[in-house]
Amino acid sequence: MKVDVAITGGRVFSASGGKDLDVLISGEKITAVVEPNSEGIEATKTIDATGLWVLPGMVDPHVHTREPGHTHKEDILTCSQASAAGGVTTIFGMPNLKPATLTHKDLVDVLELYAEKCLVDYNHNPVPTLGETDAMAETGIAAYKVYQVIDTGRDYPHPSGTGITDSGHLLQMFEAVATTGKRFMVHPHNQGVCDRVEQSFHNRGDRSVEAYAKTLATHDGLIWDLATAELIRMSEATNCPLHLVHVQTSRGVEMIRQAKERGIDVTGEVNHWALFLGSWDIVTKLGPYALSYWVPDHHREAIVKGLQDGIIDMVNSDHAPHTREEKEIGWTDMWACHTGTPGIQFQYPLMIDAVHRGEFTMERTIDLCCEAPARVFKLDSKKGSISADHDADIVLVDPNKEWTITDDIVLSKIGWTPYNGRKCRGQVLRTLVRGTDVYLDGKIVGTPGHGKHATPD
Repeated sequence: MKVDVAITGGRVFSASGGKDLDVLISGEKITAVVEPNSEGIEATKTIDATGLWVLPGMVDPHVHTREPGHTHKEDILTCSQASAAGGVTTIFGMPNLKPATLTHKDLVDVLELYAEKCLVDYNHNPVPTLGETDAMAETGIAAYKVYQVIDTGRDYPHPSGTGITDSGHLLQMFEAVATTGKRFMVHPHNQGVCDRVEQSFHNRGDRSVEAYAKTLATHDGLIWDLATAELIRMSEATNCPLHLVHVQTSRGVEMIRQAKERGIDVTGEVNHWALFLGSWDIVTKLGPYALSYWVPDHHREAIVKGLQDGIIDMVNSDHAPHTREEKEIGWTDMWACHTGTPGIQFQYPLMIDAVHRGEFTMERTIDLCCEAPARVFKLDSKKGSISADHDADIVLVDPNKEWTITDDIVLSKIGWTPYNGRKCRGQVLRTLVRGTDVYLDGKIVGTPGHGKHATPD
């Protein structure tokens, strides 16, 4: 058998286990996965992976590229460079841009930007604006996205048109998405409860990091749990597949479990900040640089167990870069700060480090980061797995390499990470997207525009 590339000597992982195998690639596809030293293989190029783990590229369906409109924070090129360095080979962008992705034209314009600039493969989740959903579906999207959030005192990161708090309007969106067969990705949030709680802090003049963190975690996760229950019920009523972002409460995990038992098509995700940044000690130490959200210890234990048990389907980054200037104001007024944390470059390595610490098996990690996202968003015929006829999206990892995450290796445009100084075991050495190197030995080697639109089956 003649092939273009043979990756030899490595340990290939899937959700069912790890095994010493050779991976054969021709063009953009995996030709075969064979026993080591199989006879009759003639490769133009051989990559020696002895001592390395050979992993599928991570599929990350929750990424804020910031382009168009907020490119002082990030753009498609820099985001995809950080993705490549982190072993992420497919990204889905979010609609909170300028202009927000509210129309078919907005969507087409964004997809053209990806085609021009992206190093890795991509898709994009628009808002399911009524009257636009069918045309959007025809472009090859995998999902729609909306927030149940209206920002207090600022218009970002949830700009006008992306935040829907009216239940009737939301129900219409569920009905419209259901007719397309796509999945509806929703950020759960009860705006009324949030408004009341945050106002009580504001009336006392308390706009601190601690007050903000306590507001979003109020009454043991009430803001999240009320919204989650409503969304699951709407999914059931409309027969619309639902994807819940930011799962972070024990009741949320239980509601997802019960919904699945009732046959409702609901999936959920956990993000890097909930697993690795959400403790009170880190939130109070890093302040605006750690927020997103405070995840109390008993909730973190519940989401970890939910991930281990398969109740929660996937882990993704919710990569949300902001400049230091936009973060620093949070020390004096957290409500004026742009919330969210960058994470795409370190999500996969941090999960591998968690494997070494015994929180997850490598097999479960592969499902959470690769196979499940591809399966849920109907890309699994080509993404998420090292299998014959799949895209050759492959990551080589030194599993025992101990290293330290630092600001100076950050490829995101903002140039900082909340993980600065954190030690990690397991380092990405090489990333291939459809058989082509895009990251190698600490350097970006891919070219802008290499990425292709990853369309669902």
